[in-house]
Amino acid sequence: MTALTYRYRAATPSGELVEGVVQAPTASAAIDALRRQTLVPVSVEPAREGAVASPLGARWVPTSRRDEALAGAARTLATMIAAGTPLDRALGFAARHAATDALRLALEGVQGDVRRGESLAGALRARPVTFGALAPALVRAGEASGTLDGALEQWADHVERTRDLRAQLRAALWYPALMGVVAGIGVTILLAVVVPRFAEMLAGTGGTLPASTRLLMALSAAVTRGWWAIVLLAVGGAVGARALLQRPEHRRRWHAARLVLPVSGAVERTLTTARFTRALGTLLRSGAGVVTALRVARDTVTNLALAAEIDRAVQAVERGEPVAASLAGALPPMAAQLLAVGEESGALDTMALRIADAGDAEAQRALRSLVALVEPILIVCFGGVVGFVALAMLQAVYSINVTSL
Repeated sequence: MTALTYRYRAATPSGELVEGVVQAPTASAAIDALRRQTLVPVSVEPAREGAVASPLGARWVPTSRRDEALAGAARTLATMIAAGTPLDRALGFAARHAATDALRLALEGVQGDVRRGESLAGALRARPVTFGALAPALVRAGEASGTLDGALEQWADHVERTRDLRAQLRAALWYPALMGVVAGIGVTILLAVVVPRFAEMLAGTGGTLPASTRLLMALSAAVTRGWWAIVLLAVGGAVGARALLQRPEHRRRWHAARLVLPVSGAVERTLTTARFTRALGTLLRSGAGVVTALRVARDTVTNLALAAEIDRAVQAVERGEPVAASLAGALPPMAAQLLAVGEESGALDTMALRIADAGDAEAQRALRSLVALVEPILIVCFGGVVGFVALAMLQAVYSINVTSL
């Protein structure tokens, strides 16, 4: 059964009232979990993790702001712990100065768990929606090696690099997306406004219109009279595709098909490799074991086809096979070769991070090439539509003039 998040208020054995969140499949299980922690539940209410109870409901926060807030909190914790501040006090300070309400509530829950004797890694692991899988693994390795501040710094660096890469990708795709929207609006105006007026002018002339003009008028009629059918088909197709992709087997096939697309498939594989190797290198550098690092880094892979290949690689490493050879089928050949060099030299973490840096740079170059290819395609397509409309109109006018002579 899937675990849900419950926000609670409970009394400690000394009578102090505390608040926090706990994950359990049911409310009764949440109450039992609190009682096992020697807490007396006062109220237990279901809540989305990090949700803010307010009359207006939870506010949507952009991903970039969430990442920035998370990186800032991790760096604050690292600085205060390095300065000798007790963990409880550092968590309280980070919660009070959190940039988002969701992060503030999550950090307050972490502080409550730490006060009750839970490790910081365990408290972070109980809130995967907010902190993910990488942070608990890094913190656990930092706690074991006595370098918690360094682990938190590495976590902050990872979040910031991910945020920066996402911002660069969004900026690169913004212009062609805007061009596509403008071109679509322009074509719609031509077919819905300009062509119908031209058709009214031709209605009383009689005679046979050229084939291009008849086709143009048919397209215009489809847009002006059958727009509702087009909208229904688009909505129905989107809903049907979403329902189809809810099934894991269909979603896995779709993810596998995306990887073989001419340009975007290579970009997705490169970005996924960079994300995976960065998490792997960060975990290894913090002191995590190879198998643990592979398992946690695998959670950063959203493509199900690649994730399945990495799962098989993790199982092979558990059987004692080399890391690079096991990942050869999941990662690009160059990445696997560099991992092999790092494994042989005992610098697997350094080589993994180097692969991530190279992958980010390569993905950006490939994306710029893709954008440079999309722009002229959109211009040619829009120009072709406008040219066809102009040609159909001119042929109609010419036909009318010839008929009238």
